[in-house]
Amino acid sequence: MNPNLTQQFDVVVEKDSEGFFVASVPALPGCHTQAKSLDELMLRIREAIELCVEVQGQTFERLDFVGVQRVTVAA
Repeated sequence: MNPNLTQQFDVVVEKDSEGFFVASVPALPGCHTQAKSLDELMLRIREAIELCVEVQGQTFERLDFVGVQRVTVAA
């Protein structure tokens, strides 16, 4: 990734049942990571984004963040 060129990505952060924070990047399918702390998670997701962009090139779909909604369904 060119350090003179910056890009922004929206990151979804959730917490799983074991207490791990999980981050995923909707614009980069398959780009996700997890960590025990939010600080470590942010370091790891930056690394994951850089790797995903390096592998996928500039062919990812740019998405505009709209919001997050919680939906309840019968299980």
